[in-house]
Amino acid sequence: MTLDEVIAAARAETGLTEIGDPAVLEGLQKLLDSYAGEARFTERGTQLARRDLVKYVAGRMRIEDWMTRHPELAERPVEKPLFVFGLPRTGTTLVINLLAADPARRPFLRWESHDPVPPPRPEELRAGPRWRKMQDQTQASLQYMPQIAAIHYEDADSPTECQFSMTYSFCAQVFESQADIPGYRHWLLHEADYGPAFRFHKRLLQLLQAEAGGRWTLKNPWHPLFLDALKDVYPDAQLVMTHRDPADVLGSIGSLIENVRRIYSDDVDLEGIGRSFMETFAIMIERQDAFRAKHGADAILDVQYVDVMKDPIGVCRGIYEHFGDPFTPEAEAAMQAYMAANPKGKHGKHDYSLERYGLTREGVHHAFADYIERYRIPVKQGA
Repeated sequence: MTLDEVIAAARAETGLTEIGDPAVLEGLQKLLDSYAGEARFTERGTQLARRDLVKYVAGRMRIEDWMTRHPELAERPVEKPLFVFGLPRTGTTLVINLLAADPARRPFLRWESHDPVPPPRPEELRAGPRWRKMQDQTQASLQYMPQIAAIHYEDADSPTECQFSMTYSFCAQVFESQADIPGYRHWLLHEADYGPAFRFHKRLLQLLQAEAGGRWTLKNPWHPLFLDALKDVYPDAQLVMTHRDPADVLGSIGSLIENVRRIYSDDVDLEGIGRSFMETFAIMIERQDAFRAKHGADAILDVQYVDVMKDPIGVCRGIYEHFGDPFTPEAEAAMQAYMAANPKGKHGKHDYSLERYGLTREGVHHAFADYIERYRIPVKQGA
């Protein structure tokens, strides 16, 4: 499938033509090249990947069309958005779910990441045909892929990673999660201009807040890769980074990536997963260190995974206090209700092995010794 064919298919689906900033086509072309030469997709995997590319171009067209017809939305500010990030599998999901329980906050919901136009009314955030369609798909995946649900589960109205707003710009780690595509991965890590993706990220939030507003509270583990671009677009952003023993992180993410890639391919390089994510995590740590050096040591609030597991609501209270936000009784009650309804292991137990990906705990600790020491991360020794 060529770039022109993807765009033509999206135009046929939507009846629209405009995609906005043409700079995003660079990422789309990189993906198409990597899919053709590197991905080792099954026939079904090829169909799924191509379908998604058309879906994202069509989504851009619908979003740009809506914003063109409602230009006043682009004038509405996105004030003090809070971003939760960290190496993946470090507690970001629990933190964002608790923060999003606060009725004053506005999360980016799973269903609206896929079907945002027209912008939802408040009563549509957790009801209606678009919510129901996604919830039915979620329940089907829970039945047929329970192992993924045990690793990472989201309902249709759960807060999702805001990298799914960046998929519309073809500048998101999610594509590498689905396939071993080193060409695209190199572009994403070392060549991509993240500015266009974040500018569109903001346009999407401006669309979504048209009728259902609130304090945007977002998460994406991969934001350490592009904090400078995030800060350029959201200069008053509040930043929270979670930290966990990187050996546990690598074993957990390896399991997730393996299971996702098996949806698309019968040829999954397990040790390749270990090597590539060791490198990616080193780059993420290096870039967030550089961001702190540029903006000050307190530019990011640090949170330990062990504290999230021990006292999750206390951690959230600390986030509110750090940024001078009131921790209301309504917020605390909503967080307690969330914890009661979502006990650990609700969707199954996640078992994983670091060695399966060609890594050892000792080797990971050695590679990330400076990071562990600098952020005082509790680690577990031995097997």
